[in-house]
Amino acid sequence: MSGGLVVVGTLTLPGVGRSVGYARRFLREMAPPQAHALLDDLVTVGSETVGNAITHTDSGDDGRVTVSLLAGGGVYRLEVADDGAGGKRPHLKAETGDEGGRGLRVVEALSQSWGFRTDGARTVVWAEFGSADVNSSGNPDRGLSRDSATLVAAAFEGGNR
Repeated sequence: MSGGLVVVGTLTLPGVGRSVGYARRFLREMAPPQAHALLDDLVTVGSETVGNAITHTDSGDDGRVTVSLLAGGGVYRLEVADDGAGGKRPHLKAETGDEGGRGLRVVEALSQSWGFRTDGARTVVWAEFGSADVNSSGNPDRGLSRDSATLVAAAFEGGNR
């Protein structure tokens, strides 16, 4: 883990498919202006990791997934925490030519480095993106206040769709 990281923003979403889009929006809004050169890769990796959490862990069974963006020391770090998968952990699958099963290959290709850590039954998948001009935040609200423009109450409405 890179030292000196500060939280730019964190968002917890229900473990449903539409949350992937909310996670993409959150990452686009939270990324400081100097991160825009990395934004497409960051958002794509966010989509893959949130989608994996919903598809392959208890997050997708009436659970939640938490997306965090951290910055510092020349690095942006994306973290996606799931509700656990019965002890199973993320791993690269052998290339088979199948349509699915390539999400972590995308993560590996687009990020500077990636991995995971355990948090009890939960898994936190992280990916880092290097940048020469990283500061702590371009957004003073950081998505944490009750009045934040990134608060996505609508994501929790409407059931499991």
